[in-house]
Amino acid sequence: MDIILSNSSDEPIYAQIATQIKTLIMNGTLGAGDALPSMRTLATQLRISVITTKRAYEELERDGFIETVAGKGCFVKMQNTDFLREGQMRMVENMLEKVCEQARICNLSADELKEMIDLMYGG
Repeated sequence: MDIILSNSSDEPIYAQIATQIKTLIMNGTLGAGDALPSMRTLATQLRISVITTKRAYEELERDGFIETVAGKGCFVKMQNTDFLREGQMRMVENMLEKVCEQARICNLSADELKEMIDLMYGG
């Protein structure tokens, strides 16, 4: 599992880890029942604190992406990916709503906003 951390990101390291693991689950790279590295192993690989990996795993468990089995480790939870995707889409919609409000305040046209999104999205 390749996780790339950025010290220059505004996003905390634990959130970077959680976001990348969520992405791996959502795109099917990690499937239901797949084991995640132990917190200690991941911390060693990434050269970070075990507390940071623990916080990332706690967030993933809270959001329903993984489950912890006592004495065995953390595993990708059996779930309905459509349901998880729907939840992620709701979050994106909420963020876009705020962006659109700000764009209106700045008097940006819809076309200008779309162009900005296309550039940021990589298209």
